[in-house]
Amino acid sequence: MTREGRGYVANEHRHTRRAAADDHRPAGPAAPGTPDPGHPTRPEPPADAPHDTPGATWRGWREATERALYGPDGFYTRPGGPGPAGHFRTSVHASPRFADAVATLLRRVDTALGHPGELALIDVGAGRGELLSGVLAALPDDVAARTRPYAVERAARPQGLDPRVTWLAELPAADSLTGLLFANEWLDNVPVDIAETDADGVPRRVEVRADGTERLGAPVDGPDAEWLARWWPSAAPEAADPAPGLRAEIGRPRDAAWARAVRTLRAGLAVAVDYAHDRADRPPFGTLTGFRAGREVRPVPDGSCDLTAHVALDACAGPGAETLTQRAALHALGVAGRRPPLSLATTDPAGYLRALGAAGAAAELTDPVGLGGFGWLLEPVGGTACAGLLTSGGTA
Repeated sequence: MTREGRGYVANEHRHTRRAAADDHRPAGPAAPGTPDPGHPTRPEPPADAPHDTPGATWRGWREATERALYGPDGFYTRPGGPGPAGHFRTSVHASPRFADAVATLLRRVDTALGHPGELALIDVGAGRGELLSGVLAALPDDVAARTRPYAVERAARPQGLDPRVTWLAELPAADSLTGLLFANEWLDNVPVDIAETDADGVPRRVEVRADGTERLGAPVDGPDAEWLARWWPSAAPEAADPAPGLRAEIGRPRDAAWARAVRTLRAGLAVAVDYAHDRADRPPFGTLTGFRAGREVRPVPDGSCDLTAHVALDACAGPGAETLTQRAALHALGVAGRRPPLSLATTDPAGYLRALGAAGAAAELTDPVGLGGFGWLLEPVGGTACAGLLTSGGTA
C-alpha cells in the first residue's frame, strides 16, 4: 500500500524508493546497534541491552511487523500520520497517467462484463484514496455513474475524500461485488515470517526484537517448510545444496491474503501490482528492508519505519492468472513514453510542452529498471470474460 519508483542497489533484487516530491528531509541517524556491513540485518546487541522490557521481547518477523505497521501506534495506522505519500511515492503519486490507465482497465472490465448496472472498483491498500480519486475523475460520465468505489485501508478515512467512496477496514464479503479489484503495492506489506539457514544449512525462523536485533529460533516445519520446498527451494529443509546464511520470506500469508481478496469478486478481474520475483530467481538473502522519509533504512519493527519485502507473485497466482511487467501492462493500456514530434513545437508550442510532459511521466511509469519492472498479476473471476484484457489487444 505504499511505495514509489526504485532504482536498483547492490543486490539486483532490492530496490530503493525515492522520496515524495515535496519531501527532502535527510535520513535520520543510524539506529543503535547498526549492523555489520557483512550482515545487513543482524546487529550485535549492545552490551547494556535490556532483557526484561517490552522492547526486548523476541517475536517472529510476522508478528513483529503486524505490530509495527498496524498496531495502535503503527507506522500506517498512527492517528494524524501523513500516510504513504508523506514518506514515498507509488506509481499513483508519480503521475496521473497511472490512474488514467486503471480507468482504462476498468472500462475494459465493464465492457467484458456487459456493462452491469453496478460496477465495483475496489482499491485494496488505498492509502489516502489517491488512486480512487484519480480513476473517478478519468471515467466518462456514463461509467462513473455506475461505478461504486471501495477503499480497503486500515488507517482512518481521510478528510475531504470524495463522498462516493465507501471506506472499509476489511475486504467486502466474499462473492459480493462485480468489477475490478486493484491492489497496488499492498501484498509487500502483508507481514511474513523470515527464515535463515544455520551453520548446517537448516532453515530456522528468525526472531527479532523491537530494536531490530535478530536471532535464529526453531527450525521451520509444517506448512511453512512445505511452502519453502515448493516456492523457495534454496532455503528449504531439503535443499539440494544447503548453505548457511541464506534467507527467505515465507509467503504463505500473502498467498492467503490474495486468495481472500480475489474471492471478494463474483465476476470481474483482480489485479495485484508489486515488486516481485519468481521461483527461478529468488534473492538468496531475501529482500526485507525498511523505509523512512524516502530513504532506505535498517528494518526495525518499532513503528518508526515502513517494513517491506518483495512478493512471490507466482506463488500467489491462482488458476488462469497471468503475470506481466508494469511496462507491458501500461503499454497495453495506452501509456507510452514516446516523445512528441519536434514539428509540434512550431505549430502548437503549448501542446508540445503538454505532450512532452506526458511522455516524461509515461517514461517514468514504464522504466524497466524502475516502476516499469514491477509485476502485475491479473486473475479473472467468474469465468473467462475478463481473461486476456491486457494480452489479447482488448480496447476500452
